[in-house]
Amino acid sequence: MRTYAEVLRVPGLARIIFAQLIARFPAGMLSLGILMHMEHQHGSYTAAGLVLAAFSIGMAVAGPFVSRLMSRFGTTTVLLVTALVSSAALLAMAVLEVSLWADVVAGVVAGAAMPPVVPTVRTLYPRMVPQRLLAPLFSFDAALQEIIWVFGPVLLTLLVAAVGTGPALLVTIGIQLAGAALFIASPQVRRLRIPPTTRKLGRVLRKPPVLLSVVVSAMFIGGFAAVEAGVVATFGEGALEAGVVLGVSAIGSLMGGFAVGSRGITPWSVAIRLSIVLLGMLIALPMTEVVGLSIALFIAGLGTAPALAAFSAIIAGTVKFADTPEAYAWIGTGQLLGAAVGSAVAGVAIDAVGGVGGVWVGAVMVAIAAAVAAIFRRHQPDLRHGIGEPPDTAPVELPR
Repeated sequence: MRTYAEVLRVPGLARIIFAQLIARFPAGMLSLGILMHMEHQHGSYTAAGLVLAAFSIGMAVAGPFVSRLMSRFGTTTVLLVTALVSSAALLAMAVLEVSLWADVVAGVVAGAAMPPVVPTVRTLYPRMVPQRLLAPLFSFDAALQEIIWVFGPVLLTLLVAAVGTGPALLVTIGIQLAGAALFIASPQVRRLRIPPTTRKLGRVLRKPPVLLSVVVSAMFIGGFAAVEAGVVATFGEGALEAGVVLGVSAIGSLMGGFAVGSRGITPWSVAIRLSIVLLGMLIALPMTEVVGLSIALFIAGLGTAPALAAFSAIIAGTVKFADTPEAYAWIGTGQLLGAAVGSAVAGVAIDAVGGVGGVWVGAVMVAIAAAVAAIFRRHQPDLRHGIGEPPDTAPVELPR
């Protein structure tokens, strides 16, 4: 904990962490909010799923391109424009009664214009803290994001119960705008200057550590999405038990992130951390009751935030400063696609054998991710002595 206290004493960092957490909080609410509201508007989950898929595809496809725009037009400009465009598209979905295809188009626009908060903040972190504190900071950040996925869906569900789907979506839009404004108002964000990259879009994927991180994290997140679907199917849609189990898993992730945050990243780190996740999923296979599944997925959660932190550290330690926003955006794209594939395959398995089918799919996907990370470990950097100073930097003024 002494390391985290040192991290939080860095001038302006606590404010940035809080601001980006608020700006990212709608991520834990939007998918469920769109699904519920579109089902209410169009009367079927098929239609709602189509709009939600359009939203996710928009995010996945546009993420790397939008992130690259920050070096051309400035971080503040891109964040402000995307926040306004995305919120406007979501507002149209929340208040207008239009055809399904109009909502699909709005979903694509809302997803494509989601503010690139994650690429921005993870590009900013190496400019704010000493390199020896960067790995603990990434672990701290990965652990805190569990707050988004634990409390976001809960808040959305409570809002829907209290005021309905439309007003709940409006509240989510309000949080997105307020969080974006708070984040953009931070002096460190406004003064961040990312030098123009000389690479073409996608060229950063030619770096083995980046491509490996994208592929492995996609399989990993896809596996967790499959397990979540399996847990929901085991207890039934809307069951409190499913929320308890997934919440306990998130607590495990939070604890795991804090526990290993001060440890350096080695070429074996990703494989080892994913092996912990795999162990928990394997223990979960024969479980059907709340206690057993909670214990198993708590163990799986212990490796979740540490694995996500390792991906961030690998990018920071191997990619030029000008290319880091795009690299982080590709990881986000991979994770979105992985979650879509994992959920889809899990759905087939659940229909065939029940909730345990989703857990089997998750275990297989995480096993593949861990195996790939182990086999190609030589393409992962050794960061035990800290993350080196990123090259090709631009000066960033910090407040005195």
